[in-house]
Formats: sequence, C-alpha cells, structure tokens
Amino acid sequence: MNPLALTILLLSLAIGTTITLSSFHWLLAWVGLEINTLAIIPLMTKYPHPRAIEAATKYFLTQAAASALILFSSLINAWQTGEWNINSLSDLPVTTFSIAIMMKLGLAPLHFWMPEVLQGISLPTGLILSTWQKIAPMTLLLNASSLLNLNLTIALGLTSILIGGWGGIGQTQIRKIMAFSSIGHLGWIVIIMKFSPQLSLFNFILYIIMTAAMFMSLNVMSATKMSQISTSWSKTPALSATTMLIMLSLAGLPPLTGFAPKLLIILELVKQDAILLAAVVMLISLLALFFYLRLTYIIALTLSPNTPDSLLIWRTTPKSYSLIAIMNTLALTLLPLTPTILFL
Repeated sequence: MNPLALTILLLSLAIGTTITLSSFHWLLAWVGLEINTLAIIPLMTKYPHPRAIEAATKYFLTQAAASALILFSSLINAWQTGEWNINSLSDLPVTTFSIAIMMKLGLAPLHFWMPEVLQGISLPTGLILSTWQKIAPMTLLLNASSLLNLNLTIALGLTSILIGGWGGIGQTQIRKIMAFSSIGHLGWIVIIMKFSPQLSLFNFILYIIMTAAMFMSLNVMSATKMSQISTSWSKTPALSATTMLIMLSLAGLPPLTGFAPKLLIILELVKQDAILLAAVVMLISLLALFFYLRLTYIIALTLSPNTPDSLLIWRTTPKSYSLIAIMNTLALTLLPLTPTILFL
C-alpha cells in the first residue's frame, strides 16, 4: 500500500476514536464510530484476496447495522428528552444502544462476524481490529454503565465467556483462536460493568496489552497456524517461549498478568453477594483455560520443532524489537503491580 494512503488511513483511525472519546453530542460520537469503520476497511483489503474482500464486506455490514441502531437510539433519546447530550439516556434507548455497542464489540450472541473477519485479514490489521477498534465503543458503553440493564449484561457476559471458550476448543488457526479469546475477555469485562466500571476499564486495558503483545509476536514470527509457532522455535526461541507464556496469561493463570482481572472480578462479584454468578463464571471459564493449556501443551511438547540441519536460519536480523519486548514484558509481569495501578 502507498505510504501516504496508509498514513491517512491510520490518522483517520486515530481521529475517529478521538472524536468519539471527546464528544458530548450523540451525533459526534456516531460520526467518530463511522470514521473508524470506514478507515479500517481499506486496511482489510490491502491484500486483494477473496477472503479479505469477504471479511471486509462482513465487517462493513455488521458495523453499519450497529451504527444504524446507535443512531436510532440517539434519535429516540432526543425525541423523548429534547436534548442530544451524551449523558442523557432514557429507558428505551439504553437497551437498543447497549445491544448495538455489543454488536460492534463482537459479544455473543452477536459475535458471528468476529472469527470470520479476523481469519480473513492480515495480522497487523487483526491487531488494530482487536484492540484499537474496541476503544471507542467500549468508552461509550462505560459512559452508560450506570444505566445498563443488569440482566442483559449478565446474560451477554455469560454467553460470551461460554462461546469464547467453546468456540476456541477445536481451532488450529491462531487468528480464529484470538477472535474467540477476544469474545471471552469482553464477556468478563461486560459482566462486571454494572457492578464496577473501574474494574471493567482495568480489565479492558490489560486485555489490550495482552492481545497487542500476542499479535505483535505472531506478526514477527509470521505465524497464522499452531504448527508455524512450533517451527519458529529455531528462528526466534525467546519469542516462541514468551508467546506460549502470553497464551497462558490470556488464560488467566497466576502469576501472569491475565490472572489479575479475573481474580478482582471474582472478588467483586462475591463482595456484591453474587456468589452463584461468580461460581458459574469460574466454571464456564474452565473451557477457555482448557483450550489455552491444550494449545500450549501441543506447541511446547508434542509438535516436532523441525529444526533444519542448515545454520543459515540462525542468522540474526538487524531489526529492533524493543516495542514487542516492552509489550511482552507488560503482558507477563503486571500482576505484582496491580494494587499500585488500582490505587492510582
């Protein structure tokens, strides 16, 4: 892609998110979301493959439907309250608005576009779709968290955690695995949103760090299948090892970063006397834990590393991977800093 076009598209992504984050008017928030959607579609079709075209079409249709619902909610809100202030939401628009935002985020049962779209695009675009594109909708949802329907958030959260674990069990394609991982993590974020929006925000930040670290590592290794991570062991042994650890961090195993949000969410649910909900969430999340552990076991212990006899593959590259090193470190070692971060 032309560097100038790429720069304009990336700037449009940044501007769209900034407009949504800084808006007090519903129409401006909607415009920001639309700029975001339209800016990423050319990035999806950067490599003109039928899978990429199909992914971009599916993404556009689902995002357009969700945007129409958001505009519909804000119009009804303006009709009932007489103002376009982003903080004023009556009872009717809140449900349609939250469903629209959850469709944009890819929460179950509105998740069907997410694995297919992520599978059809490149890893750098998948990184943007899984992290940056979630920021604006999640901010709007956090803004309306006090008005959300508790039963709706719990139902969608539990469904997302279940689908995120269940859908990932039989997968060998890493991008689809990351899509189901994203659905499961967003389920954790949404289920606690009504009880503690601050904890949802903390969980969302850690989700972005871990997902970005995973995608950046996969992009360096050019790995889109599980077997390719195994064969990359001879090229980048340290990166292959940290990729396995990031996968365990995404699973939520102590003492890695991913354990912090899950522990705090369960503690908050118990504090709110939702003990049965906490137990159900923990039981359902065992599905996700199983497929992460299975993948790590398969890659680390059972797949043949296919080490070639030639020493040419050990040649080092002059590229600097300092950003990936920082992201991987954050994705693995933030657990001891959690109390400090929450205090700040």
